[in-house]
Amino acid sequence: MSLFSDPAVWLPWTFAALMGLSILIYVVLDGFDLGVGLLMPLADAREKDMLVASIGPFWDANETWLVLAIGILLVAFPPAHGLILTSLYLPVFFMLIGLILRGVSFELRAKAPPRQKNMWNASFFAGSLLAALSQGFMLGMYVMGLEWTRSNVAFAMLTAVFLTVGYSFIGATWLILKTDGALQSHAIRWAKGGIWGLIMGIGAISLATPFVSARIFDKWFGMPQMLYLLPFPVLSATLIGFLWWKLRRLPRENDRWAWSPFVSATALFVLAFGGMAYSFYPYVVPEQITIYEAASAPESLLIILVGTLFVLPAILGYTVLSYYIFRGKATELRYD
Repeated sequence: MSLFSDPAVWLPWTFAALMGLSILIYVVLDGFDLGVGLLMPLADAREKDMLVASIGPFWDANETWLVLAIGILLVAFPPAHGLILTSLYLPVFFMLIGLILRGVSFELRAKAPPRQKNMWNASFFAGSLLAALSQGFMLGMYVMGLEWTRSNVAFAMLTAVFLTVGYSFIGATWLILKTDGALQSHAIRWAKGGIWGLIMGIGAISLATPFVSARIFDKWFGMPQMLYLLPFPVLSATLIGFLWWKLRRLPRENDRWAWSPFVSATALFVLAFGGMAYSFYPYVVPEQITIYEAASAPESLLIILVGTLFVLPAILGYTVLSYYIFRGKATELRYD
């Protein structure tokens, strides 16, 4: 029986792919706007306004992908949703506090009296930092199997720091694309510093993941699959080398190649996510529950899939449309 002839097989696989795609899009899109928030303390008053303006049309829509991913997890894989959120209750709570704080401060900083603006700028940074650290901590705990041991928590704290720096890096590459002049030069300098956190974060997770279980180790280092997977580290190393080389040569005349650091950073995130997806498949909870064991009944999944076929294109279309309409360099963010 082929993969696509049995609904109990292809429906869970389809929803796992949709959930993975939603998480990946969220990490890239909300990753750069969280990163822009993390860079706020490095900017002066005018630059802070431009930082916020660069993500103003997009940040709210970017978070929609997180809602979609959690929604798919809830309705398609209920046992996994319960186990993951129960295990990660505290970091999820802090992440939500951070996202709420970001949203409130984003709106109020533009409308508050001048004497209160610094407070809301600081709140925007604090919300971005709290959300980024929480997501990094959850990633580390997930990689280590959701077991709350001292060593696992220490690793999760490490990934929290690395993911936060990685977000600031992709945020800086976004600013290279969306700004010019002195702020663009500052963003290039910030990206040169942040790239090391990105390298260490990808390296730490890549080294730790195969040693979490013998199954994952065999998937990466057994033969002949090791040869098939060789493009992952080769492409990653090539992209890192290209990023370092390109950052040393920006800005260029007529702003040529300003897009390349952001596109390269996005490709790095995609490669890292693809490696993780390969490592953990078919488990939705590492070494505990597979996507097939956690999946809802095929009849339920089929009904949910029909709804998803309407919702997903709408979200994707709105996202593409907003980025198309607000393409080009950022301008002053105004509410009047």
